[in-house]
Amino acid sequence: MTDIVYRQLTLEECERINEMNPSQYIGKAWREVDGKRQLVEINYHDTDWPNGYEHHLTHLKRTILDGGSAIGVFDSKDKLLGFATVDRAFFGNKFNYVLLDQLFITLEHRNKGIGKKLFMLSAKAAKAWDTDKLYICAGSAEETVAFYFAIGCKEAEEIKKELYESDPRDFQLEFPLSLVND
Repeated sequence: MTDIVYRQLTLEECERINEMNPSQYIGKAWREVDGKRQLVEINYHDTDWPNGYEHHLTHLKRTILDGGSAIGVFDSKDKLLGFATVDRAFFGNKFNYVLLDQLFITLEHRNKGIGKKLFMLSAKAAKAWDTDKLYICAGSAEETVAFYFAIGCKEAEEIKKELYESDPRDFQLEFPLSLVND
C-alpha cells in the first residue's frame, strides 16, 4: 500500500481508535481438549473490541502516559488503520520481557502487511530499551496465532502468571529482539 504513514500516537489521538472496525469472524480457535491444545470450530463473529472499547482505550492511554510505545498507522486521508502498543514495564527472571499489549488492524485493511510492519516497528522500539524479548498474549483465533508464528514468535519460555490467568486460552508467546535489525 502506498501513502501509509506509521508514527507514534499522542495522548490526544487515543480516541481515534473508534475510527477502526475491530470486528473479527473466528471460524476456528485453539482450545484445550482432553489435555491437548487443538483447533476447534467455534464459528463466532465478534463485532466489537475483544474486551470492550473502554478497556482498549484505557490501556492505550496508560501505555503512552507510562512512556511505552504506541504506534499508529494512517492512510493518505489521515484515517487510523491500526495501532500497536508496547508497555515499558520489564518483567521476567531469565529474560527481560516487555508486553506487546495491543495490536489491531481495522477489518478492511487486514492481510496487507500492515500488522507485520507495526509489529516490527514495535519490536524495534522495545529493543531500544535494552529488552530481550517481546511477550505476547495472542488471542486463540486460528488466524491470530498463525500471524504471530509466521513472523517468528514462539511459545514463551517464561510464563507471566497474571497474564496467563487473565485468559488461559491465550497463547503466551515471545519474540526475541535479537531478530530485529537496528
